[in-house]
Amino acid sequence: MTYFINRNYLRGVFTLLVIFVILISGASKANAFQDKKADTVSTSDVQFTTIPTAADSFAARKKQLDSVKKAQATMLKAKAATTDKTQSFWAIFIAGFLGGLLAITMPCIYPLLPLTVSFFTKKSGSRSKGILHSLLYGLSIIVIYVSLGLIITLLFGPDALNALATNGIFNLFFFLLLVVFGISFLGAFEINLPSSLANKLDQNSDRGGLVGIFFMAATLVVVSFSCTGPLVGSLLAAAATKGDRLGPAVGMFGFSLALALPFTLFALFPSALKSLPKSGGWLNSIKVVLGFIELGFSLKFLSNVDLAYHWNWFDREVFLSLWIAIGLLMALYLIGKIKFSHDSEVTHLSVPRTFIAIGVFAFVVYMIPGLWGAPLKVISGFLPPPATQDFDLTRSMGSSPAAPVQNVSIKTKKYEDIFKRGKHFGLNEWYDYDQALQVSKELKKPILIDFTGWNCANCRRMENEVWPDAGVRSRMQNDFVLLELYVDEKGNLPESEFYNSKFSGKKITTIGGKNSDFETTKFETNSQPFYVIMDSNGNVLVPPQGAKFSVENYTKFLDSGIAAYKNQ
Repeated sequence: MTYFINRNYLRGVFTLLVIFVILISGASKANAFQDKKADTVSTSDVQFTTIPTAADSFAARKKQLDSVKKAQATMLKAKAATTDKTQSFWAIFIAGFLGGLLAITMPCIYPLLPLTVSFFTKKSGSRSKGILHSLLYGLSIIVIYVSLGLIITLLFGPDALNALATNGIFNLFFFLLLVVFGISFLGAFEINLPSSLANKLDQNSDRGGLVGIFFMAATLVVVSFSCTGPLVGSLLAAAATKGDRLGPAVGMFGFSLALALPFTLFALFPSALKSLPKSGGWLNSIKVVLGFIELGFSLKFLSNVDLAYHWNWFDREVFLSLWIAIGLLMALYLIGKIKFSHDSEVTHLSVPRTFIAIGVFAFVVYMIPGLWGAPLKVISGFLPPPATQDFDLTRSMGSSPAAPVQNVSIKTKKYEDIFKRGKHFGLNEWYDYDQALQVSKELKKPILIDFTGWNCANCRRMENEVWPDAGVRSRMQNDFVLLELYVDEKGNLPESEFYNSKFSGKKITTIGGKNSDFETTKFETNSQPFYVIMDSNGNVLVPPQGAKFSVENYTKFLDSGIAAYKNQ
């Protein structure tokens, strides 16, 4: 020990001597330089070199990492937005395609298949010309319907289409429109375009050539409107409320493609016409079943209005009761226990009709437990939030743990009364950004922002399929401050909080408008749900994400946010 101390002592003395010699030498050289040069050296002639310290290197490295993280987050966000939009377009296209397939089975179109194909094959004189004319006929149908979708976009504009999803007037209009369409399909009346228009188009179809074929397709569109009109109207309503600029056109492309395919395919293989079932009462049965589906679908739009404007009378069990009643009537109709004026006698049940009836009965049985609070994950996106349920058996039995108490200085949650119908049992929600920041500082926990909406179907799916998982629920209860920001809330802000948006320039006067503007301004997106994890100072910790119906994915997302917060 003594030797170690003495050695260190000698080293220290030697180091001090070396430093002293260097200083003396530097001072001597400086005096000699001053003696040699009488005038003062300008500081502009001297170049100083900055020697970075460890702290400077760390700060530069941190700045570089922050830039990389920001670039990665921007790239991931753009990729997610592109993916979401692509998925949305595919969903609209598939819905349109299925609608077109259903339209083929309508009484106004199905009998025309063999007549139209036979007309082309005989009039053309050769099989090759018949196929060409059928192709042009199908292409004309596609052009007409896609043009209709584009006209809808031009009339309303992309901004208006985005507003349709949450606008109460439009949702109420769509509800009434679908009810009218449903009643029409049930046989109460028919929706027809003016006969003079059909006659005019039919006269122009005699011109021959490309023009004549186009007008033949237009005549089909007009004449079959009583059958296709409700389907097209429902599809356009659903596509428009998605808020996508090209949504209506994409939906119409899918619809018209499915409608045009049979005319071309049967022209290629005319012998296949013999295998088609003969026209009969089953065509009208399909129309009636679609009428029931239209009525059920209309209730979703009515529920949107009820939630957005806080009417508070269209609760979850009311919605389910109506769907159960409609489903039961549909099933009884399929087995021949209910008939309408245009129906033929059901002497026996065909195999397809039997299987469809079984499916409808099974769906009705599946919905019944929902009257007592069952989650019904298959249809959770269409139903009102669980908090609107007056009686929930799972809560009354205590199977779900209550929300943990948060000991914070804020005793009154801002806007809590407004959003009580959107509460999630077992979670402690906050609804104001500034309050959430304060709570985060006091509890020393990150903030989980849920950009959501009353009319957001994917939000309901996430809340009913992913959030109830024990691991996800535990993390959301204990490791985060949950901030729910509804972008379609119609309640007014206090007048003192009105402001003009830096993003859109519009005056923001509602709670939903403020939340929507915050999302678009800070995160450059306006899709819901959108999940963001940030710290007490409002810094985003990990790349945000949207609707991904995977418990594993959401758990990893939450864990990454917790880890990033702890590593700060």
